[in-house]
Amino acid sequence: MDLQQFANQIDAMTCILSVEKKEDGSCGEIRLVTGNRAYIESIENPSPDVPHMMSTRFEPGSLYERYFPKDLNFELYCYSCAVERKPMHSYVNPGRFDFWFDIYMLPLGHEGNIYYCSYTQEITRQADSKKMTGISRETAMDVLNTCIKLRGVKDEAAFESTLRSVIVDIRDLCKARNCAVLLMDESRKECRVMSEAIQTTQDLTEKRQSMMPDFYKVALSWLDTIGGSNCLIVKDTGDMEYIRERNPVWYQSLMAARVQSIVIFPLKGGNDQLLGYIWATNFDTVETLHIKETLELSTYFIASEIANHMLLTRLRELSRTDVLTGIMNRNEMNNRIDELREGKARIDRLGIVFADLNGLKRVNDQFGHVEGDRMLKESAAVLRQVFAGDEIYRAGGDEFMIITRGAEEEELRKRCEEIKRHATGYEHVSFAAGYCVISDSREIRTALKTADERMYRDKETYYQDHPEMRR
Repeated sequence: MDLQQFANQIDAMTCILSVEKKEDGSCGEIRLVTGNRAYIESIENPSPDVPHMMSTRFEPGSLYERYFPKDLNFELYCYSCAVERKPMHSYVNPGRFDFWFDIYMLPLGHEGNIYYCSYTQEITRQADSKKMTGISRETAMDVLNTCIKLRGVKDEAAFESTLRSVIVDIRDLCKARNCAVLLMDESRKECRVMSEAIQTTQDLTEKRQSMMPDFYKVALSWLDTIGGSNCLIVKDTGDMEYIRERNPVWYQSLMAARVQSIVIFPLKGGNDQLLGYIWATNFDTVETLHIKETLELSTYFIASEIANHMLLTRLRELSRTDVLTGIMNRNEMNNRIDELREGKARIDRLGIVFADLNGLKRVNDQFGHVEGDRMLKESAAVLRQVFAGDEIYRAGGDEFMIITRGAEEEELRKRCEEIKRHATGYEHVSFAAGYCVISDSREIRTALKTADERMYRDKETYYQDHPEMRR
């Protein structure tokens, strides 16, 4: 077959690839044999409508790594098409390019251990949802099941349990030992397993690995190892050798967890923000292509739902949090009081503390509101330190309220004295405090009234001793 003539008959960007089949049956070198004018022009004279390659000179027969980094995902497709003689189609958005690729590949025969296939691509900057539907019926059913489960969640609190059900489905689909979703928190330099499905209790090593204190550093390296593709598929020892060379620290982690194969997809939200990863380990490598096709689309919806869940969680936090101090706000305090008063929640030996700042108005008037805001932040820090684990609210401008569990009157008296001692470590912070303990949390309004009265008596004593601070 005249490979150049075949490529020239196609108008869209097309090249011919050669794939070496090694003696052990694994994939060897992959080369760009030739290409039609449209494909060669996209390399040598790229327009703004096509991605720029690593080289701007096309050399027939050169390794594909001349034009973009080594990509196990790409190699899998080439081998499946050329050597296994499977016509291939994929619609993908590789991480290395801000483009969507509509890819068609056809097997073209072989000469000895060198196999050939065509590679035709159409490129757009915007995703075409219609092209995402060009998948098998089996894949469509699996993806639809994921979408229905996630979109059917009415209660945001149930989201993570529903996600775990989806992860169990994906683990079963992949016939994997473990499937998990890992969230990345760049601001805190932390990561956490949001959902995980482990096949047996004997497979807890992987979970222990993912809970290591320094695992964030390992996870941070994955994007570089994925190398600009939309996923990474490691299906055999040859692929694992690539991990060992590219990312030895992660390789050691995988070996320690007895991982023999892994498929991992980045989860990205709006503006290409990395949310985390989804992976499956020790999966059924016979079904690699089906697994890739299913996860490729499923992760698109999973990432979207996770991003939406995180946004709603953040909005809820903002609605209940005092922006300046970071503690709970008055609205959340009122909701909590109503909940306790109506008996919707019960606390044995409920303790109430009111802590009011002395001299905030004077600080605002004399030093400005920036200094006053600093005073409020420092006050909240003192309360967090003394009442760690308790519920702390900003009740008003200079007032704070704390709810404690199982407290004794004497204990609260000592802690009120303690916040006053801690306050001396700051230039302007000074507290007046009052407290009360009740055995029935439904009588919380009684405790509030008593604690408030004690706090005002304490404040009056303070101003008698410091008349210059009276506002």
